Amino acid sequence: MKIRDMAEAASKASISLAAAGGEIKNGALAEIARALESSAAEIVRANKEDLDRSGRENLAGPLMKRLTFDEKKIREVIDGIRSLIALPDPVGKTQLATELDKGLELYRVSCPIGVIGIIFESRPDALVQISSLCLKSGNAALLKGGSEARETNAILAETIRAAGTRAGLPGGWLQLLETRADVGEMLKMDEYIDLIIPRGSNEFVRHIMDNSRIPVLGHADGICHCYVDARADIGLAVDVVVDSKTQYVAVCNAAETLLVHSSIAPEFLPAVKKALESKKVSLVGCEKTGEIIDVAAASEEDWKTEYLDYRLSIKVVESLDEAIDHINRYGSGHTDAIITTDKPSAARFMDLVDSGNVFWNCSTRFSDGFRYGFGAEVGISTNKIHARGPVGLDGLLIYKYKLAGSGQIVADYAEGRKKFTHRPLSGEFKI
Repeated sequence: MKIRDMAEAASKASISLAAAGGEIKNGALAEIARALESSAAEIVRANKEDLDRSGRENLAGPLMKRLTFDEKKIREVIDGIRSLIALPDPVGKTQLATELDKGLELYRVSCPIGVIGIIFESRPDALVQISSLCLKSGNAALLKGGSEARETNAILAETIRAAGTRAGLPGGWLQLLETRADVGEMLKMDEYIDLIIPRGSNEFVRHIMDNSRIPVLGHADGICHCYVDARADIGLAVDVVVDSKTQYVAVCNAAETLLVHSSIAPEFLPAVKKALESKKVSLVGCEKTGEIIDVAAASEEDWKTEYLDYRLSIKVVESLDEAIDHINRYGSGHTDAIITTDKPSAARFMDLVDSGNVFWNCSTRFSDGFRYGFGAEVGISTNKIHARGPVGLDGLLIYKYKLAGSGQIVADYAEGRKKFTHRPLSGEFKI
């Protein structure tokens, strides 16, 4: 099928899907979960083909980790689907209700965006998360994964699509693009596609933004920081930093730079160095860091780098404000954490760091739609409009205004015969 036909089919399906009730969508999600469970062996075999081929093609280590889709990953995505089923239907919720005049009532009601095009690299679990979130929020989806995951993505898409059809979803709601040329064509389809969500490198996201009239929601780099304040608990700080860096290094919410207050650095840096090196993390640091522990010298480029690997840059700072300034200058607006026992310092950090996620005394790895209770996420947005942070169900919704009257005309108000009351109302919109 040509990309234009796929986009047109998705657009048509999105109209029906927007009106589908929660029972239909949850039934489809349950059918998808069962299908993934019963197809697990086939999915793992397909993924092994992708891993073997990518290994021969010398795919980078972090991307190989993202590409892996084993039984554990399958269980995780199924758990994500089941948690989505447990969430209330987000469509049709009244966000605002106002009486404009007696018998003239205005409601703002949540609704799907329509057709969402998602372009992602390496991670097959992203395909499951994205398609299930789009389904729950009533959106049709056009998906394009990386060629390195083509066998895994193909079987996942077919499994999900077939399960959705059995559950009564409109045909065409989920489409899988296959070639790089399809992406270029998709970016021109603003008559059918309402939003593009790219997941990939900074250069990749910039390319998408520069080559489409369709609105783009996404983030580029994940340059995340941990700042260990003067009044940090040393043991707690070591645990949080190690988890932020090493729990899973090949993801956008892993810490890439560690900032340490100079007054605590002599005690903290040797302890965290020992813990990080036990996890095979190589360290680079500023001149002050090198005076305390043995590390290679960090360059200006290190502060701007998303390693996605077992490497961490360290900078000693003289104040909380210097840490905040460094993060706002070099960070990507993704996720940044402060470790401190001082509440005013934590509050100042969380108010002034200009990121979508700001944490106090916990790992940056918590920045995740599933962990936030969103069911899953289609990505993490560093935008400052519409959606920010992990984009779950709410980020895939917009709203429409519904006005219910009883014969009112504007002339009566324009000519002074009637006046608006603009009185707040309670309750959901109903006909």
